[in-house]
Amino acid sequence: MATDTSHSPIRPRRVVLYSHDTFGLGHLRRSRALASALTQSDTVQSAIILTGSPVAGRFAFPERVDHVRLPGVTKLPDGSYISQTLGLDIDETTSLRSGLIESAIEQYAPDLLIVDKEPTGFRGELLPVLERLKAEGKTKLVLGLRDVLDEPEILAKEWNRKGAIEATEKFYDDIWVYGVKSVYDPSEGLKLSQETRAKMHWTGYLRREINDPIETPEEPYILITPGGGGDGKAMVDLVLSAYEQDPDLSPRALLVYGPFLSGDVREEFETRVAKLNGRVTAHGFESKIEALFANAEGVVCMGGYNTFCEVLSFDKRAVIVPRTVPRMEQWLRASRAEELGLVRMLDDGRDGMTPTAMIEAIRALPSQGKPSDAGAEGLLDGLEVVIQRTKALMTVDADPSSSK
Repeated sequence: MATDTSHSPIRPRRVVLYSHDTFGLGHLRRSRALASALTQSDTVQSAIILTGSPVAGRFAFPERVDHVRLPGVTKLPDGSYISQTLGLDIDETTSLRSGLIESAIEQYAPDLLIVDKEPTGFRGELLPVLERLKAEGKTKLVLGLRDVLDEPEILAKEWNRKGAIEATEKFYDDIWVYGVKSVYDPSEGLKLSQETRAKMHWTGYLRREINDPIETPEEPYILITPGGGGDGKAMVDLVLSAYEQDPDLSPRALLVYGPFLSGDVREEFETRVAKLNGRVTAHGFESKIEALFANAEGVVCMGGYNTFCEVLSFDKRAVIVPRTVPRMEQWLRASRAEELGLVRMLDDGRDGMTPTAMIEAIRALPSQGKPSDAGAEGLLDGLEVVIQRTKALMTVDADPSSSK
């Protein structure tokens, strides 16, 4: 009779990273950075990312890292969701996604499951597999949270509505916060037990590196990036207006729209860029944007988690223009980072979102302090701590007598 060796201690370790990705690039890019660090350090042998991102196929994945594309969903202005392409209603789509997740995890038999941000998954799609894995006791379960989620009162209501508090208490062996507690505590306002809070580990921010070099402009430039671009229209418009209003504004700007900026909006921007005679050049999407960060004189960006990690990692003078809807996450992050001297924030209530304010901010970039001047280097231990925590959990798994 064949012996089941799917969880034998001598079998190479495997990790699954769940990234629900209903909007933007943040969850996928964070999961990709974690998977790369864990496999390249040989902490695990291989990794699979479960992602709903419609652009997952446009990224190169590291060796021994692959992905499974879940059917995508789109969030409507009223907060409801629809299937992106299948013509199914949202309940049918969620059921299909849940079934694909269960099948992938059953076949791959991971030693570790890292869930990004949503304790129950999109619309509770992870609950069946969490129940099974917890009952079997062979797979360690980790909830990974970015440094800022939302305003405490708003977040508490959302987690209560989704059953996220109960799921966090019931299922997870570890909670990793990809930030520093002295900067921000995303769990503030959440009614978590002391036992659950004892499982929380602030890893630090996730350092980014140039893994895939690309050609970058030889002339000095500032990088303009709205991240995924889905909500970047206002910021891009402001930068273009600044260059249109001030013909002497320099250095040149390299604009990366992001894959989710709508086609009509991009077409309008392209017309304006063409009239600036090379002072602004634009690209649709760059999956290897790290190299553009590294060689930029400065950055004008929105305040998403991954962009902030890149600003810190490549030690770039940055002006952050945070969004404030549908969440205050970016504003909270940028405001705190400005308090610490890491970046400058362009705040609508304080500075005004005007071309003049943007011109002044760009002109001030050369005299602005770098993140390293404010101690950013000490904030970037995230990947190292994740590797350490993974090894600790794997040791517990291999030796039941060892203490956590």
